[in-house]
Amino acid sequence: MRPFAGAARVRSRSLSLGLQRVCVDFGADSSFAAAVEKVREHYGVVVNQSAVRSVTEAHGEAMGLEPEVDVRLPRAGVTELLAEIDGTLLPVVEVGEAQGDKRRQRSCKWQEARLCLAGPAQALRRRYAATMGSVEQAGRHWKACVAGAGGGQNTRLHCVGDGARWIVAQVREQFGGQATFLVDFYHLSEYLGEAARGIAERGAQGWLRQQQERMKANRVAEVLTELAAHREAEGVAEQSAPVRRCARYIQARLEYLDYAGAIARDLPIGSGEIESGNRSVLQARLKLSGAWWKAENAEKMLALRVTRANGEWQSYWRQQRQAHA
Repeated sequence: MRPFAGAARVRSRSLSLGLQRVCVDFGADSSFAAAVEKVREHYGVVVNQSAVRSVTEAHGEAMGLEPEVDVRLPRAGVTELLAEIDGTLLPVVEVGEAQGDKRRQRSCKWQEARLCLAGPAQALRRRYAATMGSVEQAGRHWKACVAGAGGGQNTRLHCVGDGARWIVAQVREQFGGQATFLVDFYHLSEYLGEAARGIAERGAQGWLRQQQERMKANRVAEVLTELAAHREAEGVAEQSAPVRRCARYIQARLEYLDYAGAIARDLPIGSGEIESGNRSVLQARLKLSGAWWKAENAEKMLALRVTRANGEWQSYWRQQRQAHA
């Protein structure tokens, strides 16, 4: 309460650090308009929407990862880590630089953000990193994420993903021989499921389960033989040939299908964690209805969300208090 400021009708043009934290706290989770209402409801303070936006994005920029990182894993490290990476599309708006009405120069598109995580397979805590940048930037942040989770040069890395070429390439480039890559079993099952629906005379459900059990036992050759028996003719269009697509998908990824090995070591065979992280860490805020972002502002919001997911929210504001002391 500032009685003199009220009586003199003086309005501050900046926010105290405490009020900044309140605005950023709400702005990181809700739309900026909703954050204004939450600040008013819970603290009795009226802050306009542009102020909430600017202070939230400013702290997001301060929390942001370096665009370029060059991490070398230390010699010491934990024995084994789970590491996953995936992309998700976010709504992005671009505004032209020509003179005139900027509203007529807006173009909306979807741009991929890439989220990665690392942590012990049996633990609940995960280390996250995210970027709107290139595949190579995402890979370097992934390596930093592994280092932050306790990984070292001798740490075994169990990587699971949907089989996208860029993910496989980054596993090799960033981690080399210390990492093994496994195609997400549920993504593989989607291909098998489509093939099963194309084999109607065999009873699709029973056929699908049989092939899934074979894949889990590393009996890949038997699955390919079964698919070959029902393969569509070469003249059939690709979109109408689910059995052929499934066979090609498996054949192109034969070295990444060691499900029996992962199960024996009690390691996950699905990439559900990173897909869940996409929803809870990124999409829950950046894909709100009607929300469109400039790419640079989306990057700032990613930093806010990742900082909170990594449990570093309190330490960031503690540093801010010390800097303003």
